Amino acid sequence: MAEPQIFNRHNRTLAAYAIGFAVFLYVPILFIPLFSLNSGLYQRFPMDGITLGWYAQLFTRGPVFDALQNSLQVGLSVALLSTVLAVPAAKALSRAVLPGKRPITGFVMLPLVVPGLVFGVALLVVISRLGVPLSLYTVALGHVVVCLPFAISILLPRFEGANRSLEEASADLGENGWWTFWRVTFPNILPGVVASLLLTFTVSFDEFIMAFFLSGTDATLPMYIWTQLRFPQSFPSLLALSSLILVASFALVFLSLWFARMGRTDTSLVSR
Repeated sequence: MAEPQIFNRHNRTLAAYAIGFAVFLYVPILFIPLFSLNSGLYQRFPMDGITLGWYAQLFTRGPVFDALQNSLQVGLSVALLSTVLAVPAAKALSRAVLPGKRPITGFVMLPLVVPGLVFGVALLVVISRLGVPLSLYTVALGHVVVCLPFAISILLPRFEGANRSLEEASADLGENGWWTFWRVTFPNILPGVVASLLLTFTVSFDEFIMAFFLSGTDATLPMYIWTQLRFPQSFPSLLALSSLILVASFALVFLSLWFARMGRTDTSLVSR
């Protein structure tokens, strides 16, 4: 009877740690939507009142929609390009017999652990040496560097868990590799592809450091928020804008995780 008691205490300790970690991580973020409802110009307790006026004020700001359009263009193109590049990369890392596969995988995932400041400065130096003007294209290039490891990390388990007997059966029936991929492999990894598109779009849409170094005159939405922080009268409406971005980002991330989990579930069913 002692082992179940120890196991229950261990579970309670882990649960308490998880709750404390979630509170420490997310409670400060919740102050953003809370203060976005404050009717006063300055954020303090007690609040001056409750209003949605700061949200309504966003629709009167033309630069907000320009920055939003720029972020959408960059985010959609980066999501598509990162996922297209990640599909063959993940397939090669999971299926091909490569010498030094683990170091190669670690090198591909390097942008996940290296500070974005380092990559931002490095890409800025390279682009400046090549004489390429800074624009949304250079921002998209930097975002691809950041988003590609996310896309590969989502697709790699999907390829590794796929039922290869279906692909072998397709080859035995005379199908070539190209049509085997599109008719057998791609439907199996489709949930992972959708998850990759959603997650990389979210990462690109919210990314600031690369945009800070590589953007030209056309600002993305995070860059617009950064430039407006110097004006105290704009701060409440920026809180409202940040709240909308926060809600949309959480929704897209959870949706991408749901698609990724659905893909793993489908894989297990196929394997059976």
